[in-house]
Amino acid sequence: MSDIDKDKVVETLNRILEAELAGVVRYTHYSFLVFGYNRIPIVSWLRGQAAEALTHAQQAGEMITHLGAYPSLAIGRLLDSHQHDIGTILRESLEAEGAALLLYKDLLALVEGRSVMLEEYARQMVHAEEMHAGEVDKMLRKPGDLSAVRAAS
Repeated sequence: MSDIDKDKVVETLNRILEAELAGVVRYTHYSFLVFGYNRIPIVSWLRGQAAEALTHAQQAGEMITHLGAYPSLAIGRLLDSHQHDIGTILRESLEAEGAALLLYKDLLALVEGRSVMLEEYARQMVHAEEMHAGEVDKMLRKPGDLSAVRAAS
């Protein structure tokens, strides 16, 4: 791991940590604002996403301390349009997930071929974020519509 730019890697990991912590808050907040017939499964899904974001934040924090650095206490940007229909919530989620995906891709670029541990971590997280974005995209489609709402990153 001596080939990595530790400062840049830690900075990127801290931005990931902050973004994932924002996801915990965002998904939890959204779960309070769902009403209607489909409330129960949507709230369950949102709270599951909050739990997953917390796991991702914990993983990023562990990577930071593995490198001998201090994890950030900050939280990333919180999106809230105050428009709380399910479509808006999902579009805001897709935007936030896209930003997180870019951070994981930045990390991958910094460590690729330099640290197997960090490279594997970054690849797993890119995979998870791409899968999640794909699921949100499918949720935004009208039934029977096969066309993606957003082009893949």
